[in-house]
Amino acid sequence: MPVSYAAPEKFRKELAETAKAIVAPGKGILAADESTGTIGKRFTPINVENVEENRRAYRELLFTAGAELSQYLGGAILFEETLFQKTASGKPFADVLREAGIIVGIKVDKGTAVLSGTNDETTTTGLDGLDERCKKYYAAGARFAKWRSVLKIGQGMPSQLSIIENANVLARYASICQANGLVPIVEPEILMDGDHDLDTAVEATQNVLAAVYKALSDHKIFLEGTLLKPNMVCPGQDCKTKYTPVDIARATITVLRRTVPAAVPGITFLSGGQSEEEATVHLNEMNRVPEIRPWSVTFSYGRALQATVLKVWAGKAENVAAAQKALLVRAKANSEASVGKYKGDAADANATASLYVKDYKY
Repeated sequence: MPVSYAAPEKFRKELAETAKAIVAPGKGILAADESTGTIGKRFTPINVENVEENRRAYRELLFTAGAELSQYLGGAILFEETLFQKTASGKPFADVLREAGIIVGIKVDKGTAVLSGTNDETTTTGLDGLDERCKKYYAAGARFAKWRSVLKIGQGMPSQLSIIENANVLARYASICQANGLVPIVEPEILMDGDHDLDTAVEATQNVLAAVYKALSDHKIFLEGTLLKPNMVCPGQDCKTKYTPVDIARATITVLRRTVPAAVPGITFLSGGQSEEEATVHLNEMNRVPEIRPWSVTFSYGRALQATVLKVWAGKAENVAAAQKALLVRAKANSEASVGKYKGDAADANATASLYVKDYKY
């Protein structure tokens, strides 16, 4: 009897090919899926008004940075508004990216809600109507999706309720995506909030990922047509013990080897509030750990690709070219890190500035 999957047979080949293409050697993902509220928080420090035209102009800056960008990016995640926007000359952003060889992705969750009976732990909303939205996004050119679940480390956290609830929600999301031809990026993010040490982070991440992959199995997810977007295994932001990039890389790869099946094509890390340079260096060290890594180990960065870009742009048309150059510098650095060949030549004052935000929300 053939194995039954959430992904219909007509989509399986496409799903597997899409997932592999996104994480091809030297390639990662630009996460440009900030919600309207979050992009407003990015604009405030540079004195840019959070209106649709400014959001459109900023995303155009990113997506038209030049042919070189496609050497470093396999995919770009968009917010729904962005998916249906166009360049100043009238070309849909989805077409701009597709013609550059960058696969279009879409953020599909609707944010978090508190789980009753917990210490303000959360689940993620957005399953209602997701089937219809996925059909619409596929028709608009999207070929992968992203859904972020958020977990915390602390007194009794992550609780078993939080772990199981978020694992099942991620699996249900993945099932709906695959049924509609979209590769689901599964993102169970454990926040860096707190003073916990690296061993505590190892245990929490291992428990969360084990539960996630059990849920994906229970929901018959076609793993070859998925990607994982986890946190790097890092100590809490307020931890007194200092760890080296090698320590973090070894801890992270150890956890992944224990929990993530080899059928998954790629691990696309979130940066989680690390500085641009930290995120690049840690990724580089992971790709130098002398252990078998059956999946591509690469990036899906938002803040860690865009922080310097925003500062350089500052909302001014005359700064667009310089801001695009800054994007290419960071994208190239992370491309090199994804194959363990980053030499540290993209480090500067902007790149080493902390991007940490407590209880971070998109």
